[in-house]
Amino acid sequence: MTKKKSTSLPTGSGRKLKVTVKTARGRTTGQVKWLQRQLNDPYVAAARTQGYRSRAAFKLMEMDDRHKLIPRGGRIVDLGAAPGGWTQVAVERAGPKGTVVGLDISPMEAVTGAEILHLDFLAEDAPDRLKAIMGGEADAVLSDMAAPATGHRATDHMKIMALCEAALSFAQEVLKPGGAFVCKVQRGGTEGQLLQTMKRDFRTVAHVKPPASRADSAEMYVVALGFRGRA
Repeated sequence: MTKKKSTSLPTGSGRKLKVTVKTARGRTTGQVKWLQRQLNDPYVAAARTQGYRSRAAFKLMEMDDRHKLIPRGGRIVDLGAAPGGWTQVAVERAGPKGTVVGLDISPMEAVTGAEILHLDFLAEDAPDRLKAIMGGEADAVLSDMAAPATGHRATDHMKIMALCEAALSFAQEVLKPGGAFVCKVQRGGTEGQLLQTMKRDFRTVAHVKPPASRADSAEMYVVALGFRGRA
């Protein structure tokens, strides 16, 4: 049986020294700040140590610990899966009898234990193709998708909410009754409309900001449990 990895971060004795960027030559101020944040981020270090492709893996682990999103032996779909951190966690949590499918419109490296599809989930035949591969409906649909940032807050908000709405529509086509849906969102007005749709179709709906999500980020996740099924 695959051992469930801990979501806790490694700790050491003594005071941790801050790592600084040794040279800013050829880099913009924004690039220097991003690199320095990465160098001092404990989740980045933990992801590297534990073999995850991104620090985002810890966000899913923390949400699964709390909300029990990924059942052992379940069928799990990871939308916009690249680079594969969430897919890795889904494989571990679903176990050897589970079925994990990662979808991405761009090619990505294989993830051991998962089926990776180079597929646009918005394609008309995508839900039927996915159910055929999994051998049935999904227990959970996961989405950590985010559109490339423009720097304009209102525009970025609209783009990420459009992705979430599309992911929800897909989930409604492939989820089994009782299934779970998780999607990245941002704080803002459109979120309320999306929540009303989810509350109609799921037993419980909640906003979650896992500890691994940076405090200065506007990102949150909406977790919907207990899919009521298609009408």
